[in-house]
Amino acid sequence: MSLRPPSRYSTSAVAGSSADTAGINPIDHEIAAEKAASLGRAGERVEAALRQLRENGENAQHRPALVKQAADAVYAYFIQRELCGLRRHHDAIADYGIPREILARLGAS
Repeated sequence: MSLRPPSRYSTSAVAGSSADTAGINPIDHEIAAEKAASLGRAGERVEAALRQLRENGENAQHRPALVKQAADAVYAYFIQRELCGLRRHHDAIADYGIPREILARLGAS
């Protein structure tokens, strides 16, 4: 006879459970949905900041503030991606068309 611990004591997908678990815990599902939504909102902020930089970046007076705003948005987006387990940002850089000026400000080469 084998014993099985109550489900509340089992490891969750968020805590790094193995792939052999039968299904996804509703809480894990909710956490994954919130991670995805948060990543989407961060991506929208990147798009808005880069759009502002492209549209108003020629103005020398406002350019430093727009570059800083875009760099902050991209930095937050990269952090959110890493929290979601996405470590390589090459695709995101290409998809959003993030300029080298912004990447250099973040310390990328």
